[in-house]
Amino acid sequence: MKTWKGIILAGGNGSRLFPLTHVVNKHLLPIYDKPMIYYPLTTLMLGGVRDYIVISSPGAIEQIKALLGDGSRWGIDIVFRAQERAGGIAECFGIAANDIAGCNVAVALGDNIFYGAGMPRLLSQAMSHERGATIFGYEVSDPSAYGVVILDDNGKPVEIEEKPKVIRSRLAVPGLYFYDEDAVRFARELRPSARGELEITDVNRRYLAAGNLRVTQFGRGVAWLDGGTHQDLYEASQFIKVIEERTGLKVACPEEVAWRMKFIDDAAFESLIDPNPVTDYQRYLRSISETSRRAR
Repeated sequence: MKTWKGIILAGGNGSRLFPLTHVVNKHLLPIYDKPMIYYPLTTLMLGGVRDYIVISSPGAIEQIKALLGDGSRWGIDIVFRAQERAGGIAECFGIAANDIAGCNVAVALGDNIFYGAGMPRLLSQAMSHERGATIFGYEVSDPSAYGVVILDDNGKPVEIEEKPKVIRSRLAVPGLYFYDEDAVRFARELRPSARGELEITDVNRRYLAAGNLRVTQFGRGVAWLDGGTHQDLYEASQFIKVIEERTGLKVACPEEVAWRMKFIDDAAFESLIDPNPVTDYQRYLRSISETSRRAR
């Protein structure tokens, strides 16, 4: 079995979120009660990924490192790599080439949020393939703002378009991708696009041309949001707030995910809990621990 590693892209200057991002990396901004970067991180953790490369701008790495540390408290390993300028999503393969050599890789955009009961199954399914690439399709009302994938009558991908002017498909491609080790080679062979960046769409097209691209459609049970604008931040926070208040369960809680995935044992989980909780988040962790102890 191939080893899977995760890349989380947390770069960019967050210009659409000014002035919130004037001195803070946007991936540290809150989505309701947790930092934004917790959401893609826990998504990949639910897939069983335990080794991560977080890529961000040189000035933001220390901020993100102060939050995440090396990941050991959650039973995972995190290293940090700098992206000197905005070179495109596909540049991540070159930046992390030494870290992911010989491994398959799951790439998550740091501002993409996924929620749904079927997510762990979809992640496991994507990671069950040792060869090729898996991307997802999510039906949207306005495909012109996204990269979209076009399927044939049998559900096989035949074309990928970036921000199409003529609507031929409503299946947008979210910021969650799974690749074999060929992704590094494909990315090295790319030329910058008109905007001077290495495009992830072009990597996906290489897999498509080779007949090694799979597309899994997210059904209605999966929500995909992002935190790119002030309105996006507000709407994502409202969504998470409603889900958590209705269910009594936290979304994107790395302590809980690490414990339930058995990345850490009971003792390690207990060590993460504040003995005198003062926030709902801390009280939630305490309630999980107390419920678990009563069930033993």
